[in-house]
Amino acid sequence: MEQPQESYIVSEGSLSFDNTATAFSHKSDNELRKTYLLFGAINYSWLTKVGTHLVKLALNLKLPVRTLIKRTIFQQFVGGETIESCQPTIHMLAKHHIATILDYSVEGAKTEEGFEHTTAEILAAIAKAKGVDYVPFAVFKVTGIASAQLLEKVQAGTPLTEAEKAAFERVKVRVEKLCAAAHEAGIGIFIDGEESWIQEVIDDLANDMMLRFNKERAVVYNTYQMYRHDMLTNLKEAHRLATMHRYFLGAKLVRGAYMEKERERAEEKGYPDPIHASKEATDNDYNQALLFCLNNKQRIALASGSHNEYSNYYLTMLMEKHSIAKDDPRVYFAQLYGMSDNISFNLAATGYNVAKYVPYGPLEAVMPYLFRRAEENTSVAGQSSREFSLVKKELQRRRKQG
Repeated sequence: MEQPQESYIVSEGSLSFDNTATAFSHKSDNELRKTYLLFGAINYSWLTKVGTHLVKLALNLKLPVRTLIKRTIFQQFVGGETIESCQPTIHMLAKHHIATILDYSVEGAKTEEGFEHTTAEILAAIAKAKGVDYVPFAVFKVTGIASAQLLEKVQAGTPLTEAEKAAFERVKVRVEKLCAAAHEAGIGIFIDGEESWIQEVIDDLANDMMLRFNKERAVVYNTYQMYRHDMLTNLKEAHRLATMHRYFLGAKLVRGAYMEKERERAEEKGYPDPIHASKEATDNDYNQALLFCLNNKQRIALASGSHNEYSNYYLTMLMEKHSIAKDDPRVYFAQLYGMSDNISFNLAATGYNVAKYVPYGPLEAVMPYLFRRAEENTSVAGQSSREFSLVKKELQRRRKQG
């Protein structure tokens, strides 16, 4: 995740990302102490690397570490192993006026059977969301229901075998099935962003689905990873297409999740690095994208997926400038479960639409997701330190109050 910047106060103190009493009102003292210890450990990059290696080894050797994992990093970042076990988390968030985005975070499916199983899980999440105000979105990764190698061949224009053509047609059917189910359920559905060498084919699938299902409102949202230097242009082109074909553009903005992989591949294959050269350039494009979306609010529905305090502050100011109500369904703020509660809970307490990505899945299957959360909090300067300092501040505040 991106590095949080300095805190800001909006509208004469009505919103402050330093308000830890609100940020951690959902945690007991014991829960807060566990969070404090976890982020304290993540603060040490060497400890995170060693711990990740040991956990992988222990799981491979079938050692009895599941209980330890479930009570620590799993509990912090994952809602549960099944949709049903996510219920306490869903209701806790709803109590604090925060919506849930159920995210089946199992990775690595490589067979048609695995793709169909993942599709069925996402359909179950959509069914769960139907008619439930506090579960307004579903989400899926195309690589959860399709072979990444197949997508890469399609994007590269490599001739497909008859079997591959049939497999890609099944991918289209799965994508359409999920988007149709979301449309029928009356919720939105996010198509997550992925690596640049398969993103164009994902964009094409997303645009086709928006053309079909976004005629009355934004149902399908494509993801725009703003750490790519071409992404602001891509967002504007997507808006042009939506305007030309008279459908609503669903835009989920994020900074990006594959920087190291993108740069390594670009160097290996000898093409220009698609990622911005600096964090400042990424931040600027992200905020320019927010501005573009709000300037075109008649056609664009926005989900801002950011852990950056300034970008969240900036979006509230843009909404005020455009006279957009805090609970206007065209604008959502979103963060990952277990991270940046100072942003999510304070925005929600002030009346904005906020949603948390709540991952779920069998423990062993979601471990790649958990390892990324640990690595992101360690590798991005200031992220784990910021989380750690906020938890520490709240513990001190509670001690002073007795």
